[in-house]
Amino acid sequence: MPEEPRIAEELKTMEHEPLLPVEKKLIAWSIGAGVILLGVLIWLSDVFFAG
Repeated sequence: MPEEPRIAEELKTMEHEPLLPVEKKLIAWSIGAGVILLGVLIWLSDVFFAG
């Protein structure tokens, strides 16, 4: 049975692939949505659970 290549060795031999434009958009939308939702959560907690 042939020995399977190790993950670290495979990663060293892989070429760097730049992100596609659609991947960049997806990352930007995800970060933007996270920041906006975090702001909404902070605002809601301040309005409804003010100490």
